[in-house]
Amino acid sequence: MEQETDKKLYQEFLKGNNSSFEKLVIKHKDKLIYFISTYVKSIDIAEDIAQDVFVYILVHRVDYDFKYSLKTYLFTIAKSKALNYIKREKKIIYKEDINELEYLNTSNTHELEEIVFINEKKQNLYKTINKLKTNYREAIYLADIEELKYSEIGKILKKSQSSTKVLIHRARKELEKLIRKESEKYEG
Repeated sequence: MEQETDKKLYQEFLKGNNSSFEKLVIKHKDKLIYFISTYVKSIDIAEDIAQDVFVYILVHRVDYDFKYSLKTYLFTIAKSKALNYIKREKKIIYKEDINELEYLNTSNTHELEEIVFINEKKQNLYKTINKLKTNYREAIYLADIEELKYSEIGKILKKSQSSTKVLIHRARKELEKLIRKESEKYEG
């Protein structure tokens, strides 16, 4: 359903409806910025690259192939632009800033403590994910956070579907080892 909505909005955009393009930008920009930030250290740089992705779409609007989801297309362009940035800067970058505490308007202390605990667990998980090799980190993000299909992940990572499945499996196993290691550190 999401893909159909994106495709309809994109078709309207091709017909000259700029508000459809704006809706697509609003819908996808935050996830795109987060994805890019797994490559680059600065949220500001990730925002700039995301903006470049949308400018690219504006300029090359007819290049989109409707047989792929728009999300896959955006993430493929974003990865390419992020890697080009890294090549230009000649440095490997990891994402450090993760989810801030969600705001909740509540007087229930137990509920607030639960939210703090959940956010701390999320932050620890993201820190552990960032310890993975880049290709494992990408695979985990696209499969488990963005919940993309193997075929879409393969297209973004430029791998076959079977290679993508193997990569995701290995990434999950490696993440599991790191989580066990971290938990043993706190228990011992």
